[in-house]
Amino acid sequence: MTEPLLRIDLPGVPLFRRGKVRDTFDLGDRLLMVSSDRVSAFDVIMPNGIPGKGTVLTQLSNFWFARTTGIVRNHLLATDPADFPAELREHADLLRGRAVLVRKAERVDIECVVRGYLSGSAWVEYERAGTVCGQPLPPGLAESARLPAPIFTPAMKADEGHDENISVGRMAELVGAPLTAELERLTRAVYGAAVEYAAPRGIIIADTKLEFGLLDGTPILIDELLTPDSSRFWEADRWEPGRPQDSLDKQPLRDWLLATGWDREPPAPTLPTEVVERMSAKYHIAYERLTGRVLSR
Repeated sequence: MTEPLLRIDLPGVPLFRRGKVRDTFDLGDRLLMVSSDRVSAFDVIMPNGIPGKGTVLTQLSNFWFARTTGIVRNHLLATDPADFPAELREHADLLRGRAVLVRKAERVDIECVVRGYLSGSAWVEYERAGTVCGQPLPPGLAESARLPAPIFTPAMKADEGHDENISVGRMAELVGAPLTAELERLTRAVYGAAVEYAAPRGIIIADTKLEFGLLDGTPILIDELLTPDSSRFWEADRWEPGRPQDSLDKQPLRDWLLATGWDREPPAPTLPTEVVERMSAKYHIAYERLTGRVLSR
């Protein structure tokens, strides 16, 4: 495999921020968002990355942004380096496939999570208290069970450290009840459309998280959309409640990390070659199954 691209530097172009995966550059009234091959789990960046991962995330996000424009506006302005500002042309080879030119919006610092199945931190809380983000659920549900109806479970976004699950009421206190209601509506609509699209392609979207920004006071989708980093993708023909599922996302990485006994705090252990290769294969399978296209590896 090729070496992963772990850091993006563009001499002469001001850095806006470095996230867990994306390096974003300031172009005045616009931003250039570039997906690296970094990979994080439990909100900690791993020491080594997944070659080509940034390209998969960018191309799959672009696919979903295009499919959901009838539901909600998004931040995309250009996806081809040929359409980027002239000062970026010399970086075209680096940026191709993994960079997008986007509108600059005021980020809403809440992750909008919707869950259709009981898994991950939701399962841990339900097993302990019968609730998910404080919302009571029917008794007797099994791990990976389909919920009676999808639930909206927001989280406080953290650039460093761990994101924090919060109640819808707490979100309303932070950003206001009208915006909370609108973001929940949009999140549910995007998730519902994606679930319907993915089902005949053999993928269950168990949950996903969306991020929004405000542009002239109106919410738009930003960051990434319905990728293996931001969603749980399960093999539909292998779904069986009562156990963890065969997934096409970051779950194999989480499973390996937990098996090492790591305490979920930095520094994270270096990923062995077999985990990197398995992750890369799963990301590409998810992309190919959902889009009907093939990316070179």
